Amino acid sequence: MKLRPARLAFAVCGIWLFAGYAGSAANTLAPEARPTPTTQVARAASGVVALQKWYDHSSGLYESTGWWNSANALTVLIDFARVSKTRQFDSVFANTFAAAQKTFPGFLNKFYDDEGWWALAWIDAYDLTRDRRYLSMAESIFADMAGGWDSTCGGGIWWSKDRGYKNAIANELFLSVAAHLAKRDRSQSARYLGWANREWKWFSQSGMINSEGLVNDGLGSRSGHTTAQMCRNNGQRTWTYNQGVLLGGLAELSRLQPDASIAQTAQRVAMAAVTKLVDSHGVLHETCEAKCGADGVQFKGIFVRNLRAWNAAAPRQQYASFIITNANSIWLNDQGPGVLFGLVWSGPFDGSNAGGQSSALDAIVSAAILEQGY
Repeated sequence: MKLRPARLAFAVCGIWLFAGYAGSAANTLAPEARPTPTTQVARAASGVVALQKWYDHSSGLYESTGWWNSANALTVLIDFARVSKTRQFDSVFANTFAAAQKTFPGFLNKFYDDEGWWALAWIDAYDLTRDRRYLSMAESIFADMAGGWDSTCGGGIWWSKDRGYKNAIANELFLSVAAHLAKRDRSQSARYLGWANREWKWFSQSGMINSEGLVNDGLGSRSGHTTAQMCRNNGQRTWTYNQGVLLGGLAELSRLQPDASIAQTAQRVAMAAVTKLVDSHGVLHETCEAKCGADGVQFKGIFVRNLRAWNAAAPRQQYASFIITNANSIWLNDQGPGVLFGLVWSGPFDGSNAGGQSSALDAIVSAAILEQGY
């Protein structure tokens, strides 16, 4: 796959940093001839070099993928910067903060889930840099998301501002953003915690968590239906990211207010995902493989990132083993020329884009975080 040249020049010190991690990180040698990084962080460094070739400085976004995917690519870059103890990407975060608003000012658009991804990305950027602009932006985005809440189906926010569908991902993101903000803005902590609890009470009773412990896509359908039909679990796919974002939100909520019922639900969902959405080798798969479109390529990395967050709140060896297994499979079985990663983590490599690359990096960076004891 031909990649456009990077539009963002790395500082000389940054090039040497990556060289120290991965030898020739951008090499195109046959797999058996490549230098073999000995740590997960070194593997991640090689993959980040490839990811950044898709970064467009003028737009602040990643070419070859969509708007919300860029928020997730930025998040994995932030997490990599944290685990590798580098600040060389601070300029990338600042550039995206300014340039991406040319696409959607204030990171607001028609879809509440899109907004949630950007809110979480800016919270993560704030945690790393302590730049208050990022936290303020996340709070502004959350205020817009809260406008999507109404009494239809007893509560919850809509997927989009068309108000035709209440689904899992928008509400899980709303929960996660609220819980994260409650921990970071002490002056408004009670208000954000109130929203997090309100959302969780509604979500836990919505029926979207099915009898197997997995989260279905949403309630009703996006087409015309009666109110009664609208408010039932629609039985649609149990996407991996729907399991993950819930875990990340509950991890943050459990730190604010320990609650046995929260832990029980999160453990049930986590165990269902790592046992039922995998192959016989424990490698995670999306039901749409190998044709997942622009959205589905992103989902698995989001799951692993959030499972890692839940593991930090409630450690369990099975979660850590799952993360390491998937990171190793990506590196050994799903790697193409130039340290590119594909959609199917069990392999073989079948091409990549920024969404698939950042998704795979979520797993490798998560393994690096575990490796370093974070």
